[in-house]
Amino acid sequence: MPTGRHVEENAMHPFRKAVEERDLEAVEALLADDVVFTSPVAFRPYPGKAVTAAILRGVLRVFENFRYVREIASADGRDHALVFKAEVDGREVHGCDFLHFDDDGLIDDFTVMVRPLSGATALAEAMAAQFDRIQQEAAGS
Repeated sequence: MPTGRHVEENAMHPFRKAVEERDLEAVEALLADDVVFTSPVAFRPYPGKAVTAAILRGVLRVFENFRYVREIASADGRDHALVFKAEVDGREVHGCDFLHFDDDGLIDDFTVMVRPLSGATALAEAMAAQFDRIQQEAAGS
């Protein structure tokens, strides 16, 4: 018996829709206050809505030609995997956003994984260049 389901295009998750429309207010509204963001290029997770929102704004600044190509949801709808493709500094990146939703329907756990190594390296370098701005944005929230 399958434990997940493929989500049809017309049933797009609100997070996916917000990201694809680059609606940063809608993205932030879907984050729980106690969300934990786990980056593909940093060792430690980042707890909290302000820093997670700032990181996501930074990611949208560095990703070029970003698009989700597949959406997979658990049967209960509390877990989603959003497969994406993008470019960073001319390097192709394939990745997946793993989202978990709390009882209120807000994202409380957000993990990103990317490949290949050359794409992950380009992403790490591009995000490192954004780090001061991300910290300032998170502090200002």
